[in-house]
Amino acid sequence: MKKRKTLLLITDLVAIVLLTYFDQFTKGMAVLYLKGKPEIPILRDVLVLQYLENKGAAFGMLQNQKIFFIFIEILILFVIGFVLLRVPSHRKYNLMHLILVLIASGAIGNMIDRAAQDYVVDFIYFVLIDFPIFNVADIYVTGATAIFVIAILFYYKEEDFSFLSIKQKMQRTPNYMEDQGKK
Repeated sequence: MKKRKTLLLITDLVAIVLLTYFDQFTKGMAVLYLKGKPEIPILRDVLVLQYLENKGAAFGMLQNQKIFFIFIEILILFVIGFVLLRVPSHRKYNLMHLILVLIASGAIGNMIDRAAQDYVVDFIYFVLIDFPIFNVADIYVTGATAIFVIAILFYYKEEDFSFLSIKQKMQRTPNYMEDQGKK
């Protein structure tokens, strides 16, 4: 079982690197082909590519809060790392790995932009509903969050998250209370 856990963590790390690279690649293409140029329609009156330097969060919220966002992104990455280390290696949790990998990739992708240039490159504009301009990292985070909500409602049960409980870990450890008294 330990071998599977190690393999899952390596797979998660490789996926995070690849997804983050893809996000950064698309932003690089946006800078190269969209910055200072007219928008490029993909689906007329539905979807266009349009360059925007976003100094806020996803979809342009909370402008000019760079330090705050970097702090929050680092905190999110620590929480994701903690959960990935504790999540059981059972197949049932593969969906949880996917969710955490997507959120981590999105957080890292936007954090790289924020740290390097004080803004995040956004370039996808859903004209049909006049949705704020966004990027691939935003898609990762939003998609993962939607999957997480659906998984919580229809797939996972409360006891499936017992691996996060410190109390449960104490109960599994033989002589935990005795060991604590010796310290």
